[in-house]
Amino acid sequence: MLEKRRLGRQGLEVSALGLGCMGMSQSYGSFDDAESIATLHRAIELGVTFFDTAEVYGPFTNEELLGRALADRSDKVLIATKFGFDIRDGKSSGTDSRPEHIKAVADASLRRLKTDHIDLFYQHRVDPKVPIEDVAGAVADLVAAGKVRFFGLSEAGAATIRRAHAVHPVSALQSEYSLWERNLEEEILPLLSELGIGLVPFSPLGRGFLTGTAQRAEDYPEGDFRRSDPRFQGENFDANMRAAEAVRALAAERGAKPGQIALAWLLHRGEDIVPIPGTKRRSYLEENVAAAGLSLSPEDLAKLDEALGPGRTSGPRYTEKMMAMIDR
Repeated sequence: MLEKRRLGRQGLEVSALGLGCMGMSQSYGSFDDAESIATLHRAIELGVTFFDTAEVYGPFTNEELLGRALADRSDKVLIATKFGFDIRDGKSSGTDSRPEHIKAVADASLRRLKTDHIDLFYQHRVDPKVPIEDVAGAVADLVAAGKVRFFGLSEAGAATIRRAHAVHPVSALQSEYSLWERNLEEEILPLLSELGIGLVPFSPLGRGFLTGTAQRAEDYPEGDFRRSDPRFQGENFDANMRAAEAVRALAAERGAKPGQIALAWLLHRGEDIVPIPGTKRRSYLEENVAAAGLSLSPEDLAKLDEALGPGRTSGPRYTEKMMAMIDR
């Protein structure tokens, strides 16, 4: 069974690995609800307690899926979901973190998730139109009402994190972080350590580059997120495949899968880091969970850092439009 880790200083304790559920409902190929639900149930059997979703995934359908799958297992799971987008006609059209909107989203998410509380409620993207103090205050009201247990931020910058935390304690920051994407190391990780905030890395497998399964952008089907990802395009793709070779080489030496090496590296980065690799299939879930039992030596870690240190990946991690929503 997976060990437990603590996110923040407010008492949020979760499994050392969580499960990112977005891909069960959007962005990555086709969907199979039956296999997704079987994967959720298998995760619980393997000791995963931490499940990540958001209202915008689908939109709404991912929360509904988790509601169907986990409502009768609520004593075994902790669910994180997110607010902060203006969703109209089935599409996101910018940010909306007005306090009244946050509270309406919480009520709607509770209905879809078939639960009476949200364990971790993240602001999905910082809303430049709403002071972060107002956002934190709205979540504090939800905590006082018993609808939310803990407050989180996603892709927030240092100043925003500090200001939010001064109003209501932030338990976790969710952000992209992996061997593949090291953008947090200079400023954000030291701040999280100072304030006692946990880190929940999404895309910990580098969107397939760290598992060796990445394909060129044009090889993915229409509607797949990776078709527009700059790192999957042209010379960027070639350079990135070369950079990730170190992970595949170490995996071969250790008799492990490349993705397991990548997850083990993250787990070695600190006891307050809980990656949420996403999958919609039981086979990949089992492979990911097994990474928690893999120990890397100082020499292993040095090899990986030399090959994939900060700035070694080629191309921005999002399109220009998406990068504009990152609060850095």
